[in-house]
Amino acid sequence: MAVYGLVRLMDTERGPGPAWSIGHLFLLAGVLLFVPVLLGLRRLVARQGETQRAVGTGAAALGLVGVAALAVQAGIDLLVAYVSADHEAMRELFARIQGVPGVMPVIYTVVPLLFYVGLLVLLGQLAVLRVISAWRPLAVVAGAVAMTATLDLLPVAALLFLLALAPLGRRVPVGKAGPLRSAGWGTAGG
Repeated sequence: MAVYGLVRLMDTERGPGPAWSIGHLFLLAGVLLFVPVLLGLRRLVARQGETQRAVGTGAAALGLVGVAALAVQAGIDLLVAYVSADHEAMRELFARIQGVPGVMPVIYTVVPLLFYVGLLVLLGQLAVLRVISAWRPLAVVAGAVAMTATLDLLPVAALLFLLALAPLGRRVPVGKAGPLRSAGWGTAGG
């Protein structure tokens, strides 16, 4: 997602063209890479008990619905750029697509927010249960706020997300503190 943000900053024309396509391919890849992140967080939450499992499963489902909307959005952006001769043609085609009833809330405004809601609920659960430090969900909130303010801050937001989620993939032998605290997710250092 950071690469998309950087390419976007360098693309002064804002499509169609190679920068638009390359950036949106990275956006699509970045969005799809959150599928295993959400599922991994759901597994961590599920280990904490039945109630947490139910809430975690719901949060992961919300997040995955948001990921699907964001992926469709990126796909539309790629397709529109591919079939358009210039920026004006892109603008007209986007207006037609977004003018279809339901497209704006489902693909562009409301449903994509479910990704952030699901991710934040999962991290929030882990923080409340003291499995991770409270700063991690706050880093995700800061990243989401940065992106909402302007897409020019997308690289910063991506770094905040990386900070919040960095230890997820680390494999560390289970010690006295348990598997998550041993991996740096504990409240003392993680």
